[in-house]
Order: sequence, then C-alpha cells, then structure tokens
Amino acid sequence: PLSALDAIFKPRSIAVIGATRRRGSIGREILANLLDLEFNGKVFPVNPNRSSVLGIKAYPNLAAIPDAVDLAVLVTPAPSAPGLVAECAAKGVRGVIIISAGFREVGEAGAELERLVLAEAQAAGIRVVGPNCLGVMNPVAGLNATFAAGMAPRGSVGFISQSGALLTAVLDWSAHEGVGFSSVVSLGSMLDVGWGDVITYLGD
Repeated sequence: PLSALDAIFKPRSIAVIGATRRRGSIGREILANLLDLEFNGKVFPVNPNRSSVLGIKAYPNLAAIPDAVDLAVLVTPAPSAPGLVAECAAKGVRGVIIISAGFREVGEAGAELERLVLAEAQAAGIRVVGPNCLGVMNPVAGLNATFAAGMAPRGSVGFISQSGALLTAVLDWSAHEGVGFSSVVSLGSMLDVGWGDVITYLGD
C-alpha cells in the first residue's frame, strides 16, 4: 500500500467530498482541476444530492464507491469533518486534504472540531493536510488537488506555504517567469502535516 504522504502527493484514486457543479464553488473548481489535467488516476465526486457532477458518476458517500480510495479532499462545512474522517478510516483512505475553513481560526468550537478530526485520523494512521488550505499540487504527476486556476509548470523545486494567498501569488509569478515546481503545498492550519513532514518527504 502507499505510504500516507504518497497517498497525498501520488494518489491513484481521489474522492472529492462536497463536489458540486455550482459555478464559482470550491467543490467545482477542485473537481474540474482534477478532471482537466493529466492526472491518470480515478476521481470520484461525493455528493448525496446528485447522481453525477461535471459529467461523471457521483456517489452519495465514501462507502458507496466500489474502488479503493487513496486520497480524500474535503470541501464540506467544518462540522462535518470529524464524521467524514471516520468514514475515510472505514474506507481505508490514507491521506486527507481539508480545504474547508471554520476550525481553530473561528474559536473554541472550531478548535474542538480539530481535536476530533485529529483523534479520528491518528487512530487510523491517516495523514491530514489543512484545514483551511488551498490544497496540494504535483505537476510531475499531473495532480492539481487545489482550487488554484491552472497547473504550475513541471520543475525540480518544491514550494511549501502556510498561506494560500502567498502560494497563489507565487503560482501567478511562476507562470509569467516560466519557473516550474515538483510540488506546491498549502499547509493551512497544520493540524497534522507540517513543515518538517513535507520537507523530509520532498527531500527523500
């Protein structure tokens, strides 16, 4: 099986939980990025209210997906996160990216949600990027699990940022300057995966 960080950077299959066709929504942007690019793995939209999203079959929940899922990208409201990470554990998901905001930055109730998410993840050996982040991009593998517009060119430099706004600015700059990246990572609130994890992983 893939290591948990490989599941985040080199997944063979991805579930987008909260995928939607609503224009301008993060759930749509992430799904569209995964479908538009050269990602060769499987992509599964999860939406209990739709049978398909952007032209591909959608599933009401993770358990309904017939295939194994390496990575889950959560774009649902923060209160749903602990239960969804528990569903990820039951499904055998190894990596989770929580795009959603509404955690410790909003106060004690959000901090408690983070504690619940981390407890579920650690019990199952799941690694979590985020919450409140832009996502993860691996141009070498054709993976754009972010809501940034467009894929960075391929290169040999990994770029890690806590701030999604800074990361977006660097991506815009790199497109003009022709600078490529091996990976682009938005860490957000760093509930679990932090600087050391990613620096060690990319260095290896």
